[in-house]
Amino acid sequence: MKKNSRKGFGAKLLIVLPFLFLLNSCIGLSMEIQMRRDGSGRLVLEYRVSRMAESLGRLDGNENWPIIPAGRADFERTLARIPGMRLVSFSSNEGAQDVVTNVTLEYENTEALLKFLDPSGTRASLSTENQSARLDIILNEAVSSNYDEDLLKLARQVSSGYGLSISFSAEGNSALSFTDGEGTAAQPPAAAQTVTSGRKTSLSIGIIDILEIREGLGVSFSW
Repeated sequence: MKKNSRKGFGAKLLIVLPFLFLLNSCIGLSMEIQMRRDGSGRLVLEYRVSRMAESLGRLDGNENWPIIPAGRADFERTLARIPGMRLVSFSSNEGAQDVVTNVTLEYENTEALLKFLDPSGTRASLSTENQSARLDIILNEAVSSNYDEDLLKLARQVSSGYGLSISFSAEGNSALSFTDGEGTAAQPPAAAQTVTSGRKTSLSIGIIDILEIREGLGVSFSW
């Protein structure tokens, strides 16, 4: 796998954590966003990376292209650039198939949360009106007509069992809705499991299912 091919594929799947812009399909991510009334809160993350994905990253001179932070120090470097965000806990365990990492973060305000979710400032935003608020996150941009079908075929072969789970809770009830990759209202993905209202709203969907939504996918949490 060449460097430019790997980077191009990763750019299509914009799971918004900064260290996942190079995401390939051999990864599963669970993210729980907890929001307090004053705009502070907690992020609880768990991600699984296939041992096979790590091996692929070492081919063809790709040793310098890490898929995700290798350890606690990588998180600490990332958080050092984000005022108001701190690392609460970190653990990582290697199994026969996956490396499983669990991270808990605290953020002091929504600016820190958005900076962590999307350093570019283009795919995660927060809006408020009267007494309500809405967090918008673009998970995947629309697929262009020249999308590499060979890479998508490869992703189908290796992505079985890997998915994205994202949940949101605030002080009171919240609601989950969906957009396409440009932020236009859309129907929930047919392949997804969702909880669209209540104390905690959530989306769970396979990584390959996200890639195959050609118009892109976004989520909006309102409370």
